[in-house]
Amino acid sequence: MTTIVNEKLRNVAIIAHVDHGKTTMVDAMFRQAGLFRSDQEVQDRIMDSMDLERERGITIAAKNCAVNWKGTKINIIDTPGHADFGGEVERSLSMATGAILLVDASEGPLPQTRFVLKKTLEAGLKVIVVINKIDRKDARVEEVLNEVYDLFIDLDASEEQIEFPVLYAIGRDGVAMRDPQDPRQDLTPLFETILEVIPGPAHNPEEPFQMLVSDLAYSDYLGRLAVGRIIHGTAQAKEEMLCVGEKENQTLRATKLQVYDGLSLSEVQSAEAGDILVLAGIEDVTIGDTICTKAAPRKLKRIHVDEPTVAMRFSINSSPLAGREGKIVQSRKIGERLFKEMLRNVAIRVEETDDKDSYLVKGRGEFQMAILIETMRREGFELNVGRPEVIFKKDGNTLVEPIERLWVDCDEPFMGVVTEKLSTRKGRMVNLINNGTGRVRMEFSIPSRGLIGYRDEFLTDTKGTGIMNSYLDGYEPHRGDFPTRYTGSIVADRAGTTVAYGLYNLEPRGRLFVGAGEPCYEGMVVGEHNRDNDIDVNPTKEKKLTNMRASGKDENVVLTPVKPMTLEQALHFVRDDELVEVTPVSIRIRKAELSAQKRHAAQGAKKKASLLKK
Repeated sequence: MTTIVNEKLRNVAIIAHVDHGKTTMVDAMFRQAGLFRSDQEVQDRIMDSMDLERERGITIAAKNCAVNWKGTKINIIDTPGHADFGGEVERSLSMATGAILLVDASEGPLPQTRFVLKKTLEAGLKVIVVINKIDRKDARVEEVLNEVYDLFIDLDASEEQIEFPVLYAIGRDGVAMRDPQDPRQDLTPLFETILEVIPGPAHNPEEPFQMLVSDLAYSDYLGRLAVGRIIHGTAQAKEEMLCVGEKENQTLRATKLQVYDGLSLSEVQSAEAGDILVLAGIEDVTIGDTICTKAAPRKLKRIHVDEPTVAMRFSINSSPLAGREGKIVQSRKIGERLFKEMLRNVAIRVEETDDKDSYLVKGRGEFQMAILIETMRREGFELNVGRPEVIFKKDGNTLVEPIERLWVDCDEPFMGVVTEKLSTRKGRMVNLINNGTGRVRMEFSIPSRGLIGYRDEFLTDTKGTGIMNSYLDGYEPHRGDFPTRYTGSIVADRAGTTVAYGLYNLEPRGRLFVGAGEPCYEGMVVGEHNRDNDIDVNPTKEKKLTNMRASGKDENVVLTPVKPMTLEQALHFVRDDELVEVTPVSIRIRKAELSAQKRHAAQGAKKKASLLKK
């Protein structure tokens, strides 16, 4: 079989842990490749185009772009660094022939570095290691490079993979060097190394056209767009093709062919093997499908992603305030939106439930779920979501659960409280590194359910200075139950508008979530009780007016300011019998059963049943 390598093309994925400088490095590559005029004003982190990405400073969705360097086209794929978006990493790597691994010169390889590198090595890609941010005062370049070698060995890299080239960079300044002592000029060493080390895509010229769909996009003018690398052959515009799906095949005509040119797309009449193609003309296409010629249909191996570990129930907003703040409230519309997300995101699964008004959504982690909910909220949806639940599996007769490998970096004085909290959640310390700098790095093995709701607690315990990262380490037998929350809820017992006088008298009972003048209803959670039981209260209570006047009786009521609860905090707070009500304007917490009478009756029946069991 004759194989030809396209030397005029390189497909490179940029992989790294969160905040190690991927997107900033891509910005610098754009500038040096002459994508912008010298006087052109360009915002930072160009590839982070989503509002949520720019707000949070992370990459959520993988994106493609292309630059030209000395006659060679380099397709660059910017991937997310968070393990919850692992599906994005896996489908991105299916388009690449090599990868640039960025590692922070101070922090070194972290859990997500391990996660993305493992996927890259499994795909058999060539890797260029770039030690970034070498200008940091706490940079430890040699140590970090040794840690990278250790990581490659730990991940069973082949001898060829472990002989990777190393560059040293300051991505923010657009500088890369083969040696840290070299004069700092520009990114030329990085571009040269890409051309030297990363192979061009290989293909068999005798094979007919084949393309693996790795991504989906949408255009108001062209409809659904299929994005992927051409494995073999050449695509021609207006050519009749076949889409080989998981269940059925569909005929299509390629109405428009586009390839990446800088940040935008340019139309072409034909595209050759190895290039990343954007193809219009098919509606029912999903990630993993093969698009090929109708005359010789041949299916490619589908993209495989890890199984989801977390499930959440999405349902219509059934509170008394439903429909006041959002435009889209129907269960059918919510279902359509979730199934559309499943088409674009290979790591998401959506299942219909017995209740026609709710859907079970499965994904990689609670953060991925929070991003999906926030996106829907901004699109005008109103919905209720339940507490994130871990997906258990059966291994024979044994119940097994997902286990995370957790890294904690915190100041030494906080080591005790962190260890105590994690051991309560069935975590086991497996490693401790103390370099005598005042900070310690601890490694734990902990059930995934032990981390749900812990992140906010961790930040409070470490006074905002702690860093925690984790990745899925496999499955183990169930480690037993543990308490998830030691406090109860303060629940409104009637509808109305909250009053400062009523709230002032509730403040000694716990932390309030609502201020004065806000709407409330029976079953809405208005605060966190100091004790472990729920209490029903009247936040609409007004002061009784009399004609008697006395000194000190008419003082103004001053409430403690209420910090608005974020979506992630609300998801971490709720218990199994509570829901988060999400609208474009508000985030509220409520009981699944709003009626206090029904809740108390159910509680009484539960107690009676447990007594009869004994």
